[in-house]
Amino acid sequence: MRKTLFQLLARLNKLLLPKLWHKDLTRLSKTQKAIVGYRIWVTKNAL
Repeated sequence: MRKTLFQLLARLNKLLLPKLWHKDLTRLSKTQKAIVGYRIWVTKNAL
C-alpha cells in the first residue's frame, strides 16, 4: 500500500513539478532545493 502511494506520488511529481536536474544545485533557491529534496524523498520511497 505504501509503495503504491509513493509510486503514484512519483508519477504526479513527474507531471506537475518542474525538472531541476539540468541546473547547478548550489545555485538553487530554498524553494527549489525543497522541491528537489521532496522529489528525492518520494523517489527513494517508491523504489
